[in-house]
Amino acid sequence: MSQPHAVVRPVPEVPYVVTLGETMALMSPDEVGPLAHASALRLGMGGSESNVAIGLQRLGVQAVWCSRLGDDAFGELVAREVRAEQVDVRAVVDPAAPTGMMVKERRTAVSQRVTYYRAGSAASRMTPDDVDPRLIAGAAVLHVSGITAAISATAAATLRHAVAVARDAGVTVSFDLNHRSSLWSDADARALYREVIPLADVVFGGLEEAALAVGEPGESGEAFDAETAARRLVALGARQAVVKLGAEGALALVDGVVHRRAAIPVPVVDTVGAGDAFVAGYLAELVEGRGVDERLATAVATGAFACMVPSDWEGLPRRRDLALLGATEPVQR
Repeated sequence: MSQPHAVVRPVPEVPYVVTLGETMALMSPDEVGPLAHASALRLGMGGSESNVAIGLQRLGVQAVWCSRLGDDAFGELVAREVRAEQVDVRAVVDPAAPTGMMVKERRTAVSQRVTYYRAGSAASRMTPDDVDPRLIAGAAVLHVSGITAAISATAAATLRHAVAVARDAGVTVSFDLNHRSSLWSDADARALYREVIPLADVVFGGLEEAALAVGEPGESGEAFDAETAARRLVALGARQAVVKLGAEGALALVDGVVHRRAAIPVPVVDTVGAGDAFVAGYLAELVEGRGVDERLATAVATGAFACMVPSDWEGLPRRRDLALLGATEPVQR
């Protein structure tokens, strides 16, 4: 049986962001109700880090997505879809493991469940050798999330290796806590967060995730407000702390200054992927050298766009779309 191997290619010549993590095939019904009675399922794909990469690319920032995929139809689908968004795909093809899969169930009109089938997936077999260190060393930003560390020990080692390479090269490190309680225990997640946060230049997290990372043992998310959470993240070593607050907007603590941004009211269809869209908006403006308030403005706008479609990434905006949220005319001609 052939062995998986990383393909070494030249690094991009323009400023770029590297993302690292698993993307899976996605099955979802069109109708509301129990999945057992769905008459059909749509086939797509989604994953936090590829969502961020696509969001960056649509905003005009070159993105590179690194991962592992199975040598199967799902892997072909993922690679094709991400490449179609002009993202530079650096995914090792593993002939000995399948591409992971997730299934959405829209149980009510306002709620849904996501079930993952990722145990033993190709991405869970990622190793540090899968990632070209020159690619990371030449990047403007490396973006990783807690999901990668949670899927396996070797994936966690890959994340640590990538962060170490970025730190040694002076590359900005972005870390989204992105907690998934189904993948690991709170104690294991907290330990990893407290290891990586001091190494990160920008840390993103929701209020409950921040409570898990930097709260006192047994302390709940309700014990924190956003500013307290951000200050504790910075005290642990983050250079910038960005707290995602959903319908309440976001707060960033940068250089000791608190910046707040209200959310943009939109008709919400599906919130899955909104956090990734937010991160993409913030990082896009960071790479472009724009200030914190502009980063947050774009972040809440991209997050709003993601909420208005029933999918993880398809609704991510391009630069020309951002003004639509403030448009007074419903038809643009």
